[in-house]
Amino acid sequence: MNRRTVLRTAGVTATIGLSGCIEALQEHYEGSFRGLVPIEIHSEADQPYDVTLEAFDPETDRQTYDESYTVTAGERALPPHLDATEQLLRVTRINREHRDRQLTREATITRETSTVIVRLTNDDLRLELERGDEDTEPTTVSGTDGPESNTSSQTDAEPSTNESAANTSE
Repeated sequence: MNRRTVLRTAGVTATIGLSGCIEALQEHYEGSFRGLVPIEIHSEADQPYDVTLEAFDPETDRQTYDESYTVTAGERALPPHLDATEQLLRVTRINREHRDRQLTREATITRETSTVIVRLTNDDLRLELERGDEDTEPTTVSGTDGPESNTSSQTDAEPSTNESAANTSE
């Protein structure tokens, strides 16, 4: 056998072998690909705050995401992305000087959610959810509530009216 025949046979064999692998991988991942939802934290406050991001599977209540950051005045943070699956996102802003003063917001992440923006101000914590399939304004979740706020329906941008130590002046 000459060298040309050996190389041709090896090339054909490699191509056939790889095409089988690619088909197997395609079949394995088809239908199960999940997108990612980027998160941005913007601080418009005059002081640093601790921010906790948690996500939970709504069916099993299993925690799927847990990140904590200290965000200083005027800073922007980019935490790891969330999976674009049905899950409940809970964001808590904790005052570093008065740990009992905290604000909590909740929103539902879906496959259509394209971006989550968290805005910190001196008086408020806002969640802005941008949906990829809507041509409307992003959903905003804001308001002022306390440490044990019940904000399960916050995805419709209706803030809870629970008030506590978070509303007292410093």
